[in-house]
Amino acid sequence: MDTSPGLPVAPRIAIMREVGLTVRLAGLADVPSLVELRLANAAAHLALDPDVYRVPRRETVARHFTAMLGDEAGRDGVLVAAVRDGRVVGMIEVLRQSEPPEHQILRPEPSAQVHTVVLPDARGLGVGTALLEAAERWATDRGITYLSAGIHHRNVGAVRFYGRHGYADSGFSLGRRLGVR
Repeated sequence: MDTSPGLPVAPRIAIMREVGLTVRLAGLADVPSLVELRLANAAAHLALDPDVYRVPRRETVARHFTAMLGDEAGRDGVLVAAVRDGRVVGMIEVLRQSEPPEHQILRPEPSAQVHTVVLPDARGLGVGTALLEAAERWATDRGITYLSAGIHHRNVGAVRFYGRHGYADSGFSLGRRLGVR
């Protein structure tokens, strides 16, 4: 997640050119990098709220990405940002949402949720922005008309990042743990 205010646009573009940033669809060879990104993101979220988040098992995450990237139908998308030396410094998942059943009151709209992760040493350089823009193009090309990003309220950097890119509150999700008063 690109959570730092970062540099002004011109220096960021210059740095991105200097490191040779490329955003591309992820492939099976990227699974080890995707696993590391997911586990690092999980650890950061665990610090936000240990009652909500966990660090999944490495093997489970590897199986998830292997299956997802092996899906020939390409229902969901994973894009990575890599620097000139090939190191993956960020990823974004685009996960399609199911249409509401006909008995519900929500209007159907092709939608997806995005999840962005950027390594700490690559934040503030425009990596998150490049990933989000590529994900929006990927989604638009597939007829998706609405993207959302589920953000924990304590993750102020993520809220700020998505807000800078036009994402706004779209309602509240209220919850309560049962059996706890």
